[in-house]
Amino acid sequence: MKFGTKAIHAGQHPDPTTGAIMTPIYQTSTYWQESPGKHKGYAYARGKNPTRKALEDCLAALENAKYGLAFSSGMGATDAVVKLLRPGDEVITGNDLYGGSYRMFTKVFANYGIKFHFIDMADANNINNYINANTKLLWIETPTNPTMQIVDIEAVSKIAKANQVIFAVDNTFASPYLQNPIDLGADIVMHSVTKYLGGHSDVVMGALLTNDEKLYDQLAFIHNSCGATPGPMDSFLVLRGIKTLHLRMKAHCENGRQIAAFLKLHPKVDKLYWPGFTDHPNHEIAKKQMRDFGGMISFTMKGADLNETFRVASSFKVFSLAESLGGVESLINHPASMTHASIPKEEREKAGVVDSLLRLSVGVEDIEDLLADLKQALA
Repeated sequence: MKFGTKAIHAGQHPDPTTGAIMTPIYQTSTYWQESPGKHKGYAYARGKNPTRKALEDCLAALENAKYGLAFSSGMGATDAVVKLLRPGDEVITGNDLYGGSYRMFTKVFANYGIKFHFIDMADANNINNYINANTKLLWIETPTNPTMQIVDIEAVSKIAKANQVIFAVDNTFASPYLQNPIDLGADIVMHSVTKYLGGHSDVVMGALLTNDEKLYDQLAFIHNSCGATPGPMDSFLVLRGIKTLHLRMKAHCENGRQIAAFLKLHPKVDKLYWPGFTDHPNHEIAKKQMRDFGGMISFTMKGADLNETFRVASSFKVFSLAESLGGVESLINHPASMTHASIPKEEREKAGVVDSLLRLSVGVEDIEDLLADLKQALA
Protein backbone atom coordinates (compact mmCIF):
# COMPACT_ATOMS: atom_id res chain seq x y z
CA MET A 1 0.00 0.00 0.00
CA LYS A 2 1.41 3.42 -0.99
CA PHE A 3 1.98 6.18 1.56
CA GLY A 4 -0.99 8.37 0.66
CA THR A 5 -3.36 5.42 0.84
CA LYS A 6 -1.94 4.38 4.22
CA ALA A 7 -2.35 7.93 5.54
CA ILE A 8 -6.06 7.80 4.72
CA HIS A 9 -6.91 4.18 5.55
CA ALA A 10 -4.31 2.45 7.76
CA GLY A 11 -5.65 1.25 11.10
CA GLN A 12 -9.16 2.49 10.30
CA HIS A 13 -12.26 0.51 9.42
CA PRO A 14 -15.94 1.41 9.08
CA ASP A 15 -17.64 1.35 12.47
CA PRO A 16 -19.25 -2.12 12.81
CA THR A 17 -22.32 -0.71 14.57
CA THR A 18 -23.23 2.18 12.28
CA GLY A 19 -20.98 1.89 9.25
CA ALA A 20 -19.44 5.32 10.00
CA ILE A 21 -16.42 5.90 7.75
CA MET A 22 -14.61 8.05 10.33
CA THR A 23 -13.34 6.31 13.45
CA PRO A 24 -15.70 7.20 16.30
CA ILE A 25 -14.52 9.16 19.34
CA TYR A 26 -14.88 6.59 22.11
CA GLN A 27 -15.33 9.10 24.93
CA THR A 28 -15.31 6.67 27.82
CA SER A 29 -13.09 6.01 30.81
CA THR A 30 -14.11 2.40 31.37
CA TYR A 31 -15.71 -0.56 29.60
CA TRP A 32 -18.37 -3.15 30.41
CA GLN A 33 -17.15 -6.61 31.33
CA GLU A 34 -19.28 -9.72 30.92
CA SER A 35 -17.65 -11.20 34.03
CA PRO A 36 -14.54 -10.21 36.01
CA GLY A 37 -11.64 -10.09 33.56
CA LYS A 38 -13.76 -11.12 30.59
CA HIS A 39 -14.04 -8.19 28.19
CA LYS A 40 -13.60 -7.24 24.54
CA GLY A 41 -9.95 -6.23 24.89
CA TYR A 42 -10.72 -2.96 26.64
CA ALA A 43 -10.94 -2.61 30.43
CA TYR A 44 -9.82 0.92 31.37
CA ALA A 45 -9.12 3.79 28.98
CA ARG A 46 -5.65 4.65 30.25
CA GLY A 47 -4.56 1.23 29.05
CA LYS A 48 -6.41 1.16 25.75
CA ASN A 49 -9.02 3.12 23.82
CA PRO A 50 -10.40 2.15 20.36
CA THR A 51 -9.86 5.64 18.89
CA ARG A 52 -6.29 5.71 20.12
CA LYS A 53 -5.69 2.14 18.94
CA ALA A 54 -6.75 3.11 15.40
CA LEU A 55 -4.29 6.02 15.52
CA GLU A 56 -1.47 3.85 16.85
CA ASP A 57 -2.01 1.32 14.08
CA CYS A 58 -2.03 4.12 11.49
CA LEU A 59 1.18 5.66 12.83
CA ALA A 60 2.90 2.27 12.86
CA ALA A 61 1.90 1.68 9.23
CA LEU A 62 3.29 5.07 8.17
CA GLU A 63 6.67 4.23 9.73
CA ASN A 64 6.65 0.65 8.38
CA ALA A 65 6.55 -0.60 11.97
CA LYS A 66 4.62 -3.40 13.64
CA TYR A 67 3.82 -1.58 16.88
CA GLY A 68 2.76 1.92 17.84
CA LEU A 69 2.08 3.79 21.08
CA ALA A 70 0.54 7.26 21.28
CA PHE A 71 1.51 9.52 24.18
CA SER A 72 0.08 12.73 25.60
CA SER A 73 3.11 14.65 24.29
CA GLY A 74 6.40 14.16 22.51
CA MET A 75 8.17 14.59 25.82
CA GLY A 76 5.98 11.87 27.32
CA ALA A 77 7.18 9.56 24.55
CA THR A 78 10.83 10.54 25.10
CA ASP A 79 10.42 10.03 28.83
CA ALA A 80 9.21 6.47 28.25
CA VAL A 81 12.30 5.60 26.20
CA VAL A 82 14.72 6.88 28.84
CA LYS A 83 12.78 4.94 31.49
CA LEU A 84 14.06 1.78 29.80
CA LEU A 85 17.43 2.64 31.39
CA ARG A 86 18.86 2.16 34.88
CA PRO A 87 21.22 4.21 37.11
CA GLY A 88 24.74 3.99 35.74
CA ASP A 89 23.61 3.64 32.14
CA GLU A 90 24.90 6.09 29.55
CA VAL A 91 23.28 7.78 26.56
CA ILE A 92 25.01 9.23 23.51
CA THR A 93 23.10 11.95 21.73
CA GLY A 94 23.72 14.94 19.49
CA ASN A 95 25.04 18.36 20.43
CA ASP A 96 22.26 20.05 18.44
CA LEU A 97 19.13 18.86 20.18
CA TYR A 98 15.62 20.09 20.91
CA GLY A 99 15.80 22.17 24.10
CA GLY A 100 13.05 20.17 25.79
CA SER A 101 14.97 16.93 25.28
CA TYR A 102 18.18 18.51 26.61
CA ARG A 103 16.29 19.82 29.64
CA MET A 104 14.76 16.40 30.38
CA PHE A 105 18.07 14.61 29.98
CA THR A 106 20.12 17.01 32.12
CA LYS A 107 17.60 18.24 34.69
CA VAL A 108 15.52 15.11 35.26
CA PHE A 109 17.24 11.87 34.33
CA ALA A 110 20.79 12.94 35.17
CA ASN A 111 19.53 13.15 38.77
CA TYR A 112 18.86 9.41 38.65
CA GLY A 113 22.39 8.48 37.73
CA ILE A 114 22.05 8.33 33.94
CA LYS A 115 24.94 9.95 32.10
CA PHE A 116 24.48 11.82 28.81
CA HIS A 117 27.13 12.60 26.19
CA PHE A 118 26.22 15.43 23.78
CA ILE A 119 28.48 15.01 20.78
CA ASP A 120 28.99 16.06 17.18
CA MET A 121 27.37 13.38 15.04
CA ALA A 122 28.18 14.78 11.61
CA ASP A 123 30.54 11.81 11.34
CA ALA A 124 28.80 8.79 12.85
CA ASN A 125 32.18 7.24 13.64
CA ASN A 126 32.62 9.88 16.36
CA ILE A 127 30.22 7.77 18.43
CA ASN A 128 32.97 5.16 18.78
CA ASN A 129 34.99 7.65 20.84
CA TYR A 130 32.29 7.69 23.52
CA ILE A 131 30.65 4.27 23.45
CA ASN A 132 31.50 1.89 26.28
CA ALA A 133 30.09 -1.02 28.26
CA ASN A 134 27.67 1.32 30.06
CA THR A 135 26.21 2.78 26.86
CA LYS A 136 22.62 1.63 26.52
CA LEU A 137 20.97 4.17 24.21
CA LEU A 138 21.86 6.18 21.10
CA TRP A 139 19.36 9.03 20.64
CA ILE A 140 19.50 11.16 17.51
CA GLU A 141 17.54 13.79 15.65
CA THR A 142 17.92 14.18 11.91
CA PRO A 143 17.49 16.81 10.62
CA THR A 144 18.37 18.37 13.96
CA ASN A 145 16.57 21.19 15.69
CA PRO A 146 17.35 23.94 14.78
CA THR A 147 20.49 23.83 12.58
CA MET A 148 19.30 20.98 10.34
CA GLN A 149 22.36 18.79 10.89
CA ILE A 150 22.08 15.48 9.06
CA VAL A 151 23.01 12.27 10.85
CA ASP A 152 23.59 9.07 8.90
CA ILE A 153 20.89 6.77 10.31
CA GLU A 154 22.18 3.63 8.65
CA ALA A 155 25.74 4.21 9.88
CA VAL A 156 24.59 4.85 13.45
CA SER A 157 22.44 1.72 13.27
CA LYS A 158 25.46 -0.43 12.45
CA ILE A 159 27.33 0.98 15.45
CA ALA A 160 24.32 0.40 17.71
CA LYS A 161 23.90 -3.20 16.58
CA ALA A 162 27.61 -3.97 16.90
CA ASN A 163 27.49 -2.77 20.51
CA GLN A 164 23.99 -4.11 21.37
CA VAL A 165 22.71 -0.63 22.13
CA ILE A 166 19.13 0.62 21.66
CA PHE A 167 18.95 3.10 18.79
CA ALA A 168 16.16 5.70 18.80
CA VAL A 169 15.50 8.40 16.20
CA ASP A 170 13.45 11.55 16.74
CA ASN A 171 11.88 11.79 13.27
CA THR A 172 9.75 14.87 13.98
CA PHE A 173 11.37 17.27 11.49
CA ALA A 174 11.24 14.83 8.59
CA SER A 175 7.91 13.11 9.29
CA PRO A 176 7.33 9.58 7.97
CA TYR A 177 6.53 11.08 4.57
CA LEU A 178 10.17 12.07 4.06
CA GLN A 179 12.08 9.48 6.08
CA ASN A 180 11.56 6.07 7.70
CA PRO A 181 14.34 5.34 10.22
CA ILE A 182 13.15 1.80 11.00
CA ASP A 183 13.86 0.87 7.38
CA LEU A 184 17.41 2.15 7.96
CA GLY A 185 17.97 0.14 11.13
CA ALA A 186 16.54 2.19 14.01
CA ASP A 187 14.96 0.27 16.90
CA ILE A 188 12.57 3.05 17.96
CA VAL A 189 11.15 6.07 16.15
CA MET A 190 9.82 8.97 18.19
CA HIS A 191 7.52 11.70 16.91
CA SER A 192 6.21 14.86 18.39
CA VAL A 193 2.84 14.18 16.76
CA THR A 194 1.95 17.78 17.61
CA LYS A 195 3.95 18.83 14.58
CA TYR A 196 3.59 17.52 11.00
CA LEU A 197 1.50 14.47 11.85
CA GLY A 198 -1.25 16.48 13.52
CA GLY A 199 -0.51 19.32 11.15
CA HIS A 200 -3.04 21.91 12.33
CA SER A 201 -1.58 23.28 15.59
CA ASP A 202 -4.61 22.08 17.56
CA VAL A 203 -3.33 19.06 19.49
CA VAL A 204 -0.33 18.04 21.62
CA MET A 205 0.76 14.40 21.31
CA GLY A 206 3.75 12.08 20.93
CA ALA A 207 4.33 8.59 19.57
CA LEU A 208 6.78 5.69 19.62
CA LEU A 209 7.01 3.13 16.81
CA THR A 210 9.01 -0.09 16.77
CA ASN A 211 9.33 -3.51 15.16
CA ASP A 212 10.86 -5.04 18.29
CA GLU A 213 8.23 -6.98 20.27
CA LYS A 214 10.31 -6.99 23.47
CA LEU A 215 10.86 -3.23 23.32
CA TYR A 216 7.19 -2.71 22.56
CA ASP A 217 6.14 -4.76 25.59
CA GLN A 218 8.51 -2.79 27.84
CA LEU A 219 7.33 0.55 26.46
CA ALA A 220 3.67 -0.46 26.64
CA PHE A 221 4.14 -1.32 30.32
CA ILE A 222 5.64 2.12 30.98
CA HIS A 223 2.92 3.73 28.84
CA ASN A 224 0.14 2.20 30.93
CA SER A 225 1.89 2.34 34.30
CA CYS A 226 3.05 5.95 34.11
CA GLY A 227 -0.05 7.20 32.32
CA ALA A 228 1.19 9.65 29.67
CA THR A 229 -1.65 8.60 27.38
CA PRO A 230 -3.72 10.87 25.11
CA GLY A 231 -7.50 11.12 25.13
CA PRO A 232 -9.83 9.96 22.35
CA MET A 233 -10.63 13.46 21.09
CA ASP A 234 -6.96 14.24 20.51
CA SER A 235 -6.52 10.85 18.85
CA PHE A 236 -9.41 11.61 16.52
CA LEU A 237 -7.96 15.02 15.61
CA VAL A 238 -4.62 13.46 14.67
CA LEU A 239 -6.30 10.71 12.64
CA ARG A 240 -8.11 13.43 10.73
CA GLY A 241 -4.93 15.45 10.28
CA ILE A 242 -2.94 12.48 8.98
CA LYS A 243 -5.39 11.99 6.12
CA THR A 244 -3.81 15.00 4.37
CA LEU A 245 -0.21 14.44 5.53
CA HIS A 246 1.11 13.50 2.08
CA LEU A 247 -0.61 16.50 0.47
CA ARG A 248 0.59 18.92 3.13
CA MET A 249 4.17 17.64 3.03
CA LYS A 250 4.37 18.17 -0.72
CA ALA A 251 3.35 21.80 -0.21
CA HIS A 252 5.73 22.26 2.77
CA CYS A 253 8.61 20.94 0.67
CA GLU A 254 7.81 23.07 -2.39
CA ASN A 255 7.38 26.28 -0.38
CA GLY A 256 10.47 25.45 1.67
CA ARG A 257 12.55 25.02 -1.46
CA GLN A 258 11.53 28.41 -2.85
CA ILE A 259 12.04 30.24 0.44
CA ALA A 260 15.45 28.65 0.96
CA ALA A 261 16.48 29.79 -2.53
CA PHE A 262 15.25 33.31 -1.77
CA LEU A 263 17.11 33.51 1.56
CA LYS A 264 20.33 32.14 0.05
CA LEU A 265 20.56 35.21 -2.18
CA HIS A 266 19.37 37.77 0.38
CA PRO A 267 22.07 40.30 1.29
CA LYS A 268 21.13 40.33 5.00
CA VAL A 269 21.34 36.56 5.45
CA ASP A 270 24.61 35.15 6.73
CA LYS A 271 24.38 31.41 7.43
CA LEU A 272 21.52 29.40 5.99
CA TYR A 273 20.56 25.92 7.16
CA TRP A 274 18.48 23.77 4.79
CA PRO A 275 19.58 20.24 3.85
CA GLY A 276 18.48 20.57 0.22
CA PHE A 277 21.51 22.68 -0.71
CA THR A 278 24.43 20.75 -2.18
CA ASP A 279 26.82 22.64 0.12
CA HIS A 280 24.85 21.76 3.26
CA PRO A 281 26.95 19.42 5.46
CA ASN A 282 26.03 15.79 4.77
CA HIS A 283 23.72 16.79 1.91
CA GLU A 284 24.47 13.50 0.15
CA ILE A 285 23.37 11.56 3.22
CA ALA A 286 20.17 13.61 3.39
CA LYS A 287 19.60 12.89 -0.28
CA LYS A 288 20.09 9.17 0.36
CA GLN A 289 17.85 8.78 3.42
CA MET A 290 15.18 11.43 2.76
CA ARG A 291 12.69 11.69 -0.11
CA ASP A 292 12.75 15.51 -0.07
CA PHE A 293 14.18 18.17 2.19
CA GLY A 294 11.21 19.57 4.07
CA GLY A 295 9.96 22.97 5.13
CA MET A 296 12.22 23.66 8.12
CA ILE A 297 14.81 26.40 7.53
CA SER A 298 17.08 28.32 9.89
CA PHE A 299 19.25 31.34 9.18
CA THR A 300 21.38 33.98 10.85
CA MET A 301 21.58 37.63 9.85
CA LYS A 302 24.75 39.53 9.08
CA GLY A 303 25.83 41.77 11.95
CA ALA A 304 22.51 41.49 13.77
CA ASP A 305 22.52 41.89 17.55
CA LEU A 306 19.77 40.56 19.78
CA ASN A 307 17.63 43.70 19.48
CA GLU A 308 17.75 43.62 15.67
CA THR A 309 16.98 39.91 15.65
CA PHE A 310 13.98 40.49 17.90
CA ARG A 311 12.82 43.35 15.67
CA VAL A 312 12.90 41.17 12.57
CA ALA A 313 11.22 38.25 14.34
CA SER A 314 8.40 40.56 15.46
CA SER A 315 7.92 42.20 12.04
CA PHE A 316 6.26 39.37 10.15
CA LYS A 317 2.63 39.60 9.06
CA VAL A 318 1.94 36.14 7.60
CA PHE A 319 4.53 34.14 9.55
CA SER A 320 3.48 34.01 13.21
CA LEU A 321 6.07 34.39 15.97
CA ALA A 322 5.46 31.22 17.98
CA GLU A 323 6.97 28.01 19.26
CA SER A 324 6.26 24.64 17.64
CA LEU A 325 6.32 23.79 13.94
CA GLY A 326 4.79 21.59 11.27
CA GLY A 327 1.36 23.19 11.06
CA VAL A 328 -0.29 24.44 7.89
CA GLU A 329 0.46 28.00 8.98
CA SER A 330 3.99 29.42 8.74
CA LEU A 331 5.81 30.16 11.98
CA ILE A 332 8.99 32.00 12.91
CA ASN A 333 10.87 31.15 16.07
CA HIS A 334 13.88 32.54 17.95
CA PRO A 335 15.45 29.35 19.33
CA ALA A 336 17.87 31.01 21.76
CA SER A 337 15.05 32.65 23.74
CA MET A 338 12.23 30.22 22.97
CA THR A 339 12.60 26.50 22.14
CA HIS A 340 16.26 26.24 23.24
CA ALA A 341 16.32 28.69 26.14
CA SER A 342 16.93 25.83 28.60
CA ILE A 343 20.33 25.06 27.01
CA PRO A 344 23.23 27.08 28.48
CA LYS A 345 24.41 29.75 26.05
CA GLU A 346 27.91 28.33 25.75
CA GLU A 347 26.57 24.88 24.88
CA ARG A 348 23.97 26.01 22.35
CA GLU A 349 26.41 28.36 20.60
CA LYS A 350 28.81 25.44 20.04
CA ALA A 351 26.10 23.92 17.84
CA GLY A 352 25.38 27.20 16.05
CA VAL A 353 22.32 28.25 18.05
CA VAL A 354 23.44 31.86 18.35
CA ASP A 355 21.37 34.91 19.27
CA SER A 356 20.94 35.94 15.63
CA LEU A 357 19.52 32.57 14.55
CA LEU A 358 15.89 32.44 13.42
CA ARG A 359 13.99 29.26 12.55
CA LEU A 360 11.20 29.06 10.00
CA SER A 361 8.49 26.44 9.84
CA VAL A 362 7.28 27.04 6.30
CA GLY A 363 3.56 26.42 5.98
CA VAL A 364 1.32 25.81 2.99
CA GLU A 365 0.12 29.36 2.30
CA ASP A 366 0.53 30.92 -1.13
CA ILE A 367 4.25 31.21 -1.79
CA GLU A 368 3.95 34.78 -3.10
CA ASP A 369 2.51 35.91 0.21
CA LEU A 370 5.26 34.17 2.17
CA LEU A 371 8.03 35.67 0.02
CA ALA A 372 6.49 39.13 0.29
CA ASP A 373 6.36 38.78 4.07
CA LEU A 374 10.01 37.78 4.22
CA LYS A 375 10.98 40.73 2.02
CA GLN A 376 9.22 43.28 4.21
CA ALA A 377 10.44 41.79 7.51
CA LEU A 378 14.07 41.70 6.36
CA ALA A 379 13.94 45.16 4.79
